[in-house]
Amino acid sequence: MPEGDTVHLAGKRLGAALVGHRLRRGELRHPRWVEHDLAGRTVTGVATVGKHLFTRFDDGRSLHSHLQMDGAWHLYRPGMRWRRPAHQARVVLETGDRVAVGFALHDLELLPTADEDRLVGHLGPDLLDPGWDDGHAAAALRRLTARPDQEIGLALLEQRVMAGVGNLYQTEVCFLLGLSPWTLVRDVPDPPAAIALARELLRRNADRPQQSTTGSTRAGEAQWVYGRAGQRCRRCGTRIRSAKQGDGVHARAAYWCPRCQPGPAPPPRHGATRAMEP
Repeated sequence: MPEGDTVHLAGKRLGAALVGHRLRRGELRHPRWVEHDLAGRTVTGVATVGKHLFTRFDDGRSLHSHLQMDGAWHLYRPGMRWRRPAHQARVVLETGDRVAVGFALHDLELLPTADEDRLVGHLGPDLLDPGWDDGHAAAALRRLTARPDQEIGLALLEQRVMAGVGNLYQTEVCFLLGLSPWTLVRDVPDPPAAIALARELLRRNADRPQQSTTGSTRAGEAQWVYGRAGQRCRRCGTRIRSAKQGDGVHARAAYWCPRCQPGPAPPPRHGATRAMEP
């Protein structure tokens, strides 16, 4: 599932292309909204909240989209060939010189702009909120420490704590703080540091498609441990491990260095794996 910085960048690009322009074409191809036509409407704004994106129109309505696992927004010039099959398109918004196509947007809703909070009001503070201040940080801390018995790897993913963190960033935050993902929240030495670091990592990558936590955007060098099971830790040379964390639809692959991140290990039922030593 895309991280908050990916959604933020998509919203920024959509806003630059559409805001202030009247739609020549405004198709909603989602079964639930197919009878609605947005042609003739002017786009007044594009806003993101965590992993949620709102495209706002001059008639007081907003189009809400969530990318889930496979959704994406693409921008084209009129007449350009789309990079994904047309049958995957759920939204087509065309102005005089740009075409915005939302592919595989399974979670789509057209609602009054005044009611946007109905979809995002339950979320924790948005880590990429341009108005982020000490109050946002304090609210996130209250929500995080209210889960003392939850594993920190799962707590960081909980959008009700703070909005925007996905599996990549929670993995890298745990590594950079030297915490096993299975450390309970009550045992985290410095919870405010976890929040501040998550925000900093998202901010670093908010305006580019490459997601780097190491400082390098070169292929194969961008992350410390995420997606690197069986490879050597960049700090100590120990083999990176991977195991499932969480249950059911909430299960995620966790990555960690057992030397740099001492602490609780995954219980046997999670099926921890380790690459074989040469």
